[in-house]
Amino acid sequence: MEHTILADLSQMRKITHATLSQRVYEDLRELLLAGQVRPGQKLTLKSLSEALGTSQMPVREAIRQLAAEGALEILPNRAVRVPLMTKDKFRELLKIRLALEGLAVEHAAQNISAEGLRQVSDLHDTLCVEMHRKKPNVDLIIRLNKQLHFAAYEGSGMATLVGLIESLWLQVGPVINLDLRAGSRRLSEAPALVHHAALLKGLQDKSPEQARAGLSGDLLSAAQMILAGDGLPDA
Repeated sequence: MEHTILADLSQMRKITHATLSQRVYEDLRELLLAGQVRPGQKLTLKSLSEALGTSQMPVREAIRQLAAEGALEILPNRAVRVPLMTKDKFRELLKIRLALEGLAVEHAAQNISAEGLRQVSDLHDTLCVEMHRKKPNVDLIIRLNKQLHFAAYEGSGMATLVGLIESLWLQVGPVINLDLRAGSRRLSEAPALVHHAALLKGLQDKSPEQARAGLSGDLLSAAQMILAGDGLPDA
């Protein structure tokens, strides 16, 4: 009996550790997906563990996993950095995103549930209100934009496709929101709201073509402004 109790407790400790490591990984992943860090930004185990309220071990494990996914770089001196992005690589990723994210919203137009549609609509309304404020909260706008996009993608019912899109956002997340924090015209002119409205209408009307057109307009208009700026090196 005593042996059984010890075995159970040992297993519980393993589960708890795995759960903590997974939570830290998901928290760091969300920072990258939502563009809460910038390209080239250096991170330390100490600062990350303090911010997440945990020890350095699960942070180290999460960093290794994210580095394997290309979302972080471990430098020779053991420092951790958000990868730099060139204009050429950004254009390459844009082409892939147009294909995969366009495919996702096409399928979402045919498969999204009523609840999923309400979620996209509510996020769009909330984003409109925030972007029209005199002093909009940029961090909130970035989070809402990410949530709206993935609510639409998840409406496709294609989990593998959504996973591929997430892997792309791990690389471009820090970039696509870089100019928002610098007072870009994307914030003042808010072209995303027009394209999001077209995407939402496509989902509501069950029109794959209109949904893809709205999504493509959003990605292309944002890319045009980002590439026109000086935030990314040519090569």
